[in-house]
Amino acid sequence: MSRFSTRTDFPRAPNALTEAHAARQARGLPLLDLTESNPTRVGLPAPDVDLLSLPGGLGYAPEPLGLASARHAVAESWLARGARVSAEHILLSASTSEAYGWLLKLLCEPEDTVLVPAPCYPLVDVLARLEGVQTRAYRLPLAHGFGLDAGAVESACDARTRAVVVVNPGNPTGHFLHEGELAALAEVCARRGLALICDEVFSEFPWDDEPDRVPTVAGRALPCLTFALGGLSKSVGLPGLKVGWTHVGGPESLRDEALARLEWVSDAYLSVNTPAQHAVPALLARAPRFQQALRERVLANRARLLAARPRGAAWDVVRAHGGWSAVLRVPTEPGEEATCLALLAAGVRVQPGYFYDFEGGAYLVLSLLAPPERFSAALQVLVDGLGRMFPAG
Repeated sequence: MSRFSTRTDFPRAPNALTEAHAARQARGLPLLDLTESNPTRVGLPAPDVDLLSLPGGLGYAPEPLGLASARHAVAESWLARGARVSAEHILLSASTSEAYGWLLKLLCEPEDTVLVPAPCYPLVDVLARLEGVQTRAYRLPLAHGFGLDAGAVESACDARTRAVVVVNPGNPTGHFLHEGELAALAEVCARRGLALICDEVFSEFPWDDEPDRVPTVAGRALPCLTFALGGLSKSVGLPGLKVGWTHVGGPESLRDEALARLEWVSDAYLSVNTPAQHAVPALLARAPRFQQALRERVLANRARLLAARPRGAAWDVVRAHGGWSAVLRVPTEPGEEATCLALLAAGVRVQPGYFYDFEGGAYLVLSLLAPPERFSAALQVLVDGLGRMFPAG
């Protein structure tokens, strides 16, 4: 009989929310979906670039770190966030998920540990398991607006910890890393010999001019090995093109050794699509139009959400400063799943906080990407449903 790795033995039984959603679809009942996170399905502007017509698009010239033209374009795009970086320190991958896998290969032996934030989108746990690596959570305290506490990070370390993952801004919390948080975290990483992996896929979508915000760790003179991750999926709203990037920084000797090793890893895969690489300069040149349209959409929908909350309501919108999501804090009874099931029965779909490892209360997560008319219709059902479940005191 064939044997399978325990690394791929993930639970496959559908949860109650998945079953209820499938049942509603099977009955042909209408549903207003506030979990949509795919920017290609919400009517935002897409760049008019024909990938196959670009010079060299159908050729094949494998470059382990990625085509120089694409890496230079990525380096130029960082200038908008105030970071001056070298294309020589940038590595392309087919996605940020693949970049995480490569970094776990680079940094960890089997059974080593990587620290991940909680609450957060549960991606790194899956990728780490596939690499035979363990994850340990460090909590983001609500008292700090789900900001980073370097003491909590250090407390989560053990003898086999090799890296700390930071998501900037948090997904779905929308909290940007602050200068003091970064300085304290970098000191912990340098003292303990840890690498800092900063997932910055949402960093180009701030909502305000919050002071002391860290737009990127790329180009910073930090005392630890650092990796800043991004990609076309969010920057241009084209997840199907499968191009991500990683900037490698930190002390020169560590940076250069990491790049040399990553070049070997990427050369073994050569996974980045050639036409998409040739298109990166043109796509990033058009990125500001998409990013502005998305920010306007998200801000307008968040304003609608805040305005729709009745005075004295038992639920509230958690403060945030960026990203594509909103987090609602709701009463703890009857629980997140029961609340989501009741809203689904009423015709609107949201996500429970436990999907993202929230603690210390009950939370709902919803996407702010929907077109205005669809969002407004869903918002009416949401507010009415929450009003019935949680009458104002």
